[in-house]
Amino acid sequence: MNDAPTLTARLEAIAAAQPETVAMRIPGKDGRYRSALTFKQLHQRSDDVAYGLNDFGIKPGMRVVVMVRPTFEFFILMFALFRLGAVPVLVDPGIDKKALKTCLNEAAPDAFIGIPLALLGRKLYGWAKTAKKTVCVGAPKMFADTTFEDLEFHGHNRVLTVEAPKANDVAAILFTSGSTGVPKGVVYRHRHFLAQLDMLREGLDIQAGGVDMPTFPPFALFDPGLGVSAIIPDMDPTRPAAADARKLLSAIQAFDVDQLFGSPALMRVLVEHGKALPGLKRVTSAGAPVPPDVVAGLLKLLPDDARFWTPYGATECLPVALIEGRELLQLRPMTEQGAGTCVGRPVAPNEVRIIHITEDALNTWKQVRVVPQGIVGEITVAGPTATDTYFNRDAQTKIAKIEETLQDNSKRIVHRMGDLGYFDKEGRLWFCGRKTQRVVVSRDLTLCTEQIEPVFNTHPEVARTALVGIGNKGAQVPILCVELAKGTPASAWKRIEDELRHLANGSVLTARVEHFLLYPKPFPVDIRHNAKIGREKLALWAAKHVRISR
Repeated sequence: MNDAPTLTARLEAIAAAQPETVAMRIPGKDGRYRSALTFKQLHQRSDDVAYGLNDFGIKPGMRVVVMVRPTFEFFILMFALFRLGAVPVLVDPGIDKKALKTCLNEAAPDAFIGIPLALLGRKLYGWAKTAKKTVCVGAPKMFADTTFEDLEFHGHNRVLTVEAPKANDVAAILFTSGSTGVPKGVVYRHRHFLAQLDMLREGLDIQAGGVDMPTFPPFALFDPGLGVSAIIPDMDPTRPAAADARKLLSAIQAFDVDQLFGSPALMRVLVEHGKALPGLKRVTSAGAPVPPDVVAGLLKLLPDDARFWTPYGATECLPVALIEGRELLQLRPMTEQGAGTCVGRPVAPNEVRIIHITEDALNTWKQVRVVPQGIVGEITVAGPTATDTYFNRDAQTKIAKIEETLQDNSKRIVHRMGDLGYFDKEGRLWFCGRKTQRVVVSRDLTLCTEQIEPVFNTHPEVARTALVGIGNKGAQVPILCVELAKGTPASAWKRIEDELRHLANGSVLTARVEHFLLYPKPFPVDIRHNAKIGREKLALWAAKHVRISR
């Protein structure tokens, strides 16, 4: 048996233990689930494709852009590349075309695997010019050298003799969503993926034999390594807020789904649909803080013994901390009074520390000043899933990573999350907002988004708010952008604004917000989870719509 430290090795072990168990089901274009892959088939087909890729000229260490929809072919390809030791490059297809081109060219790939639309985009927009080998998936050869079907046919029942990757070898390059800046390619090593697998299994108590619905496709890659069947939903994964709850519920009931992963936007879809979710035992939501009303609404739909987890983390480091929905609701009054959002306790064996806020690079831990409990600072994480570099982004790597020398003189990388937060007396971690999105009013006063917005979000006619700052840091003017709840007419704005001003007077921090702007449409959000508010875009808009006397 292949005992290499890779996701493929975990899949091989599961395939040997439960070969005929369904590994995944994927809907067709009409939404019907007509076919499935067993663990044995997924393992065998990925091995066949790995052989075909290698014979085609894609070798270990080569970077390979994968732009394929979440079909069987996507998952087979990913496990094939992991087995081969090639490095898949994944970029969110919904990002701005200019940013997409920048990411693909920055990755300097050796090969490009895509559906016909992606290959056409490459031809039209000049994506990934360094790629010398191309593969078309899901159609006859088009704008490509060969097809997925030909690779699999050529590799059928052939034995790949390439040495399996090692733990520290690069496994993939996953680009961030770019919701708070230009997307960056996060370098994942095989040990990072396996650590994520183990920490999620332990932290969420995931048992083999379960059935999961991962509405964010990359997370479905973990299910085979956990011995969990994956039911890929009939939805556009780049638009979770537009998912059809009826289709999701139909698949959940048809296949006895007992686990669900999705963004806060998807959770709201289920809550607004209002139908009970009797079969689910575990729901997990990540990507942004889950609004308290969504947490409360979903818990009402779940069985009493079900658990609703909201992991905290980032592409560069996941999971960092965990909190269950019931505890989150118990702490809701504190959040609505300006405490921030509790993200729970660190997941073992992570070491989470809060450091002094600075924009400067910190090369070694000796340069770091850890702040006392209760003081807001930047969240840092050292642990087995903390990635150590960005691809071809030395400046960003220098800012985000700190080298720490341990007592035995070994070294490790500490990741700066770019988030602000603090620990309370009970050892719980509280998230206060992104460091880049804080509003620095003066040398002695900084306003954090997650300590300000929840106070105003309690207004019944407000859908959500966004704190932004105008001007240079150190002398910024705080502005609160407001999105009204559905059905609330814009004509009610003057009254609502007066009521928000009254709410602002309830604390020292919120009282510093003197300018309120009605945003005329839904807030811009990230393309990955449809949950993170694009405050940078709102700040530019606000600067054009408010007059400030200086």
